[in-house]
Amino acid sequence: MSSLAKRSNQARLSACVQIAPMTLDDIPAVMAIERASFPRPWPEHAYRYELTQNPSAYFVVARLPMPDAAPSPSPWRRLASQLGLLVAAPDGHPSVVGFAGMWVRVDEAHIATIATHPDWRRCGIGQRILLALLREAQRRRAQSVTLEVRVSNLPAQRLYQKYGFREVGRRRAYYQDNREDALLMTITDFVTPDYQARLDALAAALTQLAG
Repeated sequence: MSSLAKRSNQARLSACVQIAPMTLDDIPAVMAIERASFPRPWPEHAYRYELTQNPSAYFVVARLPMPDAAPSPSPWRRLASQLGLLVAAPDGHPSVVGFAGMWVRVDEAHIATIATHPDWRRCGIGQRILLALLREAQRRRAQSVTLEVRVSNLPAQRLYQKYGFREVGRRRAYYQDNREDALLMTITDFVTPDYQARLDALAAALTQLAG
């Protein structure tokens, strides 16, 4: 199978990921993605704190669905087999392929972290995770959503712009590993009907991929 065909099939599989609240059992898989994604990863105890002691936190994971155990494999299971994908971790739980977390304080949501497993990037999983956070921010009646992103991380910036984030400032030497600046990005029209329509359209496009 060519790399292009594999990427296409992987994108089809990513449409089936399940976004669910992060649990303590997910932390080992989350830490593996964290270490593969960031020069200065969060420590494990930070995730334990967010899950057990921070009422303003909302952390999620993206899990691959478990393949069915029927004698006749489903199309999803056959496709996973063709790609040689590990859809379950050694402990038998579904593989975690991404995660994210945000804090909602008063009327502002702040996305603190978001990452996808290196093998599953550019397949739409980041969009699904981001959409889940934005829907939760709506549910909690946030008026705006903010985040920081490295000035060099152009793919992430394009994703955020697609979902309505706009640069509103810059934090100088924000990242301690290399003193790189961070762009402060915000959705300022988060509660408007126009933004709701935009988010609904983006969600519908993702649903079509899963169809």
